[in-house]
Amino acid sequence: MSKYFTIIILFSLLSLSANAQSDTSFSLVKKIQGDITMFTVDYLDNIYILSSTDQLKKLDAKGDSIAVFNNVRKTGKVSSIDVSNPLRVLLYYKDFSTVVMLDRLLNVRNTIDLRKQNIFQVQAIGLSYDNKIWLYDEFEHKLKKIDEDGKLLFETTDFRQLFDEAFSFSSIYDQDGLLYLYDKQKGVLVFDFYGALKNRISLSGWNNFKVAGKYIFGTKNDSLFRYQPGTFIEQQVLLPQTIRHSPIINFTASKVYALKNDELEIYLLR
Repeated sequence: MSKYFTIIILFSLLSLSANAQSDTSFSLVKKIQGDITMFTVDYLDNIYILSSTDQLKKLDAKGDSIAVFNNVRKTGKVSSIDVSNPLRVLLYYKDFSTVVMLDRLLNVRNTIDLRKQNIFQVQAIGLSYDNKIWLYDEFEHKLKKIDEDGKLLFETTDFRQLFDEAFSFSSIYDQDGLLYLYDKQKGVLVFDFYGALKNRISLSGWNNFKVAGKYIFGTKNDSLFRYQPGTFIEQQVLLPQTIRHSPIINFTASKVYALKNDELEIYLLR
């Protein structure tokens, strides 16, 4: 009986130790409160907060306001924000097939109506390394690259001919000479800038997908996943209990950002 009781205690202590180890991967460093419906972060840890009125506010890493953009155009709601280059911020209004490019102080540089380019069905866009725009045309099933005026610079062949299946990409990231397209049901397709398939990564079912630095980040169930394409190493860490059900989680190389009830929590990731 004594031996059995000792085993039970030892097992309980080991379980507590494992949970504590997962919790210490995250250290809360800041909370930002306000009217927040969407947000994203760039590699400089600047934070871009979208309000319920579609006001976009840029904060520095300390949480101080840098710039504000008020949407006065009738372009609907912002669908996505790309800040991979802090000097070129892309806002995509899916309902009106419109892309707005802002400068680092959130002044409008130019606006592109994709419908004028005969592009009518786009879920995902992304800024290219040379400040052009990648998008996936779901009507034609082609990856396309356009310039700031909307002029077509490049397109692939029909993906259904290449893969014998249709995709619906939710994210496009241009990172370190490669292009990452994410379909939640089918995983990641990796291309070079000439449209040649370099790799296919089975990271399906992830939420909050992002390519940042040398890692691919995402969440699934109650865990954070970090995958390194160069080494094929995948790490899984339990998220803090308080943010496991956050509607939006974002990442930089060293931090995790989570939205919960009009409050943004920022954690240092170890």
